[in-house]
Amino acid sequence: MKQEVTLRQSLTLVQVVALGLAWMTPMIYFSVFGIAYDASQGMITEAYLLSVVAIFFTAYSYSIMARIFPGSGSSYTYVKQSLHPIPGFTVGWAILLDYLFSPIIACLTFGIYLNAQFPAVPAYVWIVLLNIVLAVVNIAGIKFSASLSKLFVLFQILFIAFFCTYLIRGFDGFEGVMQPFSNLDVGLPTILAGASIICFSFLGFDTVSTLAEETIDAKKTIPRAIMLIILIASVLYVATSYLIQITYPSLTFANLDSAGFELMKLAGGATLGAIFTTVLIFAIFTQGLTSVTSVSRLLYVLGRDSILPKRFFGALHPKYRTPVNNIVLVTIVSLLALVISLDMAVKFVSFGALTSFAFVNVSVIAECYIKRKLRSPKQTVQYLIFPLAGASFIIWLITLLDANALMLGCVWLVAGLAYYLCRTKLSGAFRAGSQLFEGTSAIQKHEQQKSV
Repeated sequence: MKQEVTLRQSLTLVQVVALGLAWMTPMIYFSVFGIAYDASQGMITEAYLLSVVAIFFTAYSYSIMARIFPGSGSSYTYVKQSLHPIPGFTVGWAILLDYLFSPIIACLTFGIYLNAQFPAVPAYVWIVLLNIVLAVVNIAGIKFSASLSKLFVLFQILFIAFFCTYLIRGFDGFEGVMQPFSNLDVGLPTILAGASIICFSFLGFDTVSTLAEETIDAKKTIPRAIMLIILIASVLYVATSYLIQITYPSLTFANLDSAGFELMKLAGGATLGAIFTTVLIFAIFTQGLTSVTSVSRLLYVLGRDSILPKRFFGALHPKYRTPVNNIVLVTIVSLLALVISLDMAVKFVSFGALTSFAFVNVSVIAECYIKRKLRSPKQTVQYLIFPLAGASFIIWLITLLDANALMLGCVWLVAGLAYYLCRTKLSGAFRAGSQLFEGTSAIQKHEQQKSV
């Protein structure tokens, strides 16, 4: 009898946190710094504090659902189990936008930065090379990916800590320590506008839920990992923002997209700028690595559930116990980085992630507060008020997406639902035909026996 191949359960809490932070990419703080600083009119510390509070509710909802349904399907599994298979598929299809286009963004930015460093080498060479390396590392196994991610995440955290220490070095007593909170001319709507952009710096904590079946004691480890990732990122982002505001009360940038690099040159000259670029390239690599890991696992679960063709998507390599077919497919799709714009890829990611977040908050209410009737005062706060707050904020963020992003996202969802309905209808017809054939064969057999 052939033994079923399953995912290898080997990840520890530290490795899961490292993979989550690698996907989130702490260095993304500097990538969106200029846009966030401009949107919040310099009140970036307050904007980060508001975004931390807002994103906490959604992270808390993910931790609850990860404890109840410790499978690798992430939001797809949570919504399918708590609401219905159709909205479950809709969420799974939406999050595919996030997960499929994240490696594309990593490849694009990798090519852009390295082409800037080495103009003689075209960007497409770096894009293709990164794709091949990401595929090989992911096929080799999740444990190797986790170890590599842990190392590169450590580089990012050490750089941010070094930069903060560099800023503290210039302090002169305690004068100005309250300056970041003293600008009363900037209103709450302005700070919220900055927070709406900053929230994208936290995207990625949810991806660790796709690793549940490869994690030791997933019911405890995954929820802890989610909250640890949010905590670590919050401390890094808020502390850095606070120190920047104290050191440089007023900043202007020639180009908002490259404001992080301009900030580095302002603080430490060309040397710090070069170190910053090097660490950022490592960060982009790890983000791409964990993106491929996450999307290949989601495709595996969709294949295992026969939502996608099981023979291809639900298969694991007998030796490496990784979804090699999915990894190769994602690698091919990621070659879209050769032709697609970064702006378009970001729009797909934003729509997919926010749609998933909103549904996960709703699934907590459906599963815990309605189905399981967990309605004590404490449980009402946990399973109704918190997820309602999270869903409300996420829906508000969705409304802030531009018309093109909303239109493209809706077209993707409609196409997915059409596929799902056609597939289930065909499957139903196939099962009915099989049953009819079996019934006819049984009757014929009975008639033959009777005649004998």
